[in-house]
Amino acid sequence: MFRPLAFAALATLTLTACGGGGGSQASRDQLKVVGSSTVYPFTTAVAEQFVNSRGLKAPVIESTGTGGGIRFFCAGVGPQHPDMANASRRMTPSEFDLCAQNGVTEIMEVQVGLDGIALANATGGPTFSLTRAEVYRALAAEPMGQPNTSKMWSDINPSLPAIPISVMGPPSTSGTRDSLAELIMHPGCEEAYPEVLEIEKTNEDRAEELCTRVRDDGVYIDSGENDNLIVQKLVANPNAVGVFGFSYLEENASRLKGVTVDGVQPTYETISGGQYPGARPMFIYVKKQHMKAVPGIPEFLADYASAWGDDGLLTRRGMIASGAEARQRSQGIIDAQTVITKADLEQ
Repeated sequence: MFRPLAFAALATLTLTACGGGGGSQASRDQLKVVGSSTVYPFTTAVAEQFVNSRGLKAPVIESTGTGGGIRFFCAGVGPQHPDMANASRRMTPSEFDLCAQNGVTEIMEVQVGLDGIALANATGGPTFSLTRAEVYRALAAEPMGQPNTSKMWSDINPSLPAIPISVMGPPSTSGTRDSLAELIMHPGCEEAYPEVLEIEKTNEDRAEELCTRVRDDGVYIDSGENDNLIVQKLVANPNAVGVFGFSYLEENASRLKGVTVDGVQPTYETISGGQYPGARPMFIYVKKQHMKAVPGIPEFLADYASAWGDDGLLTRRGMIASGAEARQRSQGIIDAQTVITKADLEQ
């Protein structure tokens, strides 16, 4: 679901050639941002401050999912293409290649904070304590190549509730879904089936499919990019489990409770300290080729940096602040307009 902060007619935009960046750049009177539904509320919070303090037009911000947003971002340079992409995971080398193929050759990567892949259910529902291996066994389409026939949580582990497995989460275009695969399911696969490590040595693609492909028989319910809708569905169905960014759990603490994963509850402290297994960085990607042509981009980035501290606007909105070193690095990237390389993403 797209959630625009502000829309305006784009028909008046023009394409202008500017110095630097080696090519044409977009020229318009407002920023355009796409991407992650998890990062969306934080970028909109910065946008509200930006409009109030700078007196510039409200940015157009759309919640498209990380994968979809990066595809839009990488589609080209010019007024019809976004200036920034919110991302709840890092850009991949193949996405970087797509950008380069379409002339997007200068990209700034700015870590804006931390988040956690929270599993949660309604406060009136059963209390879950799961391992990553149990999450994998519940959600994998074919655990180690065999069809997943588990219907009840107790089929996974007799000590778990004897209720149907029902997990509501984001679609395949979402960075949250990618992070679920990378941080929860893949490690859970390796824990449950150590033999997959041998498969990885000779056939990485097959191992990835075995470890991360989610079942499509109705147990996992694709609930779109609107995380607030997942919250509403969980309240209506207390036995269901939801998957979304930690900020949505914190924001709805009176209605939801976190699922313990590998013995660790999702909290601000466990995510910022790295104990919670679903902790992840959040980013914005900025098209440097648009920096001079679109009014307000440097100011918007400055406002973002002023809001991401331990006691800043974004932590009050539920973001988990990055450590001091990571914040300093991000500030340096903004100040110097440093761009990433494919080698950076392959590290």
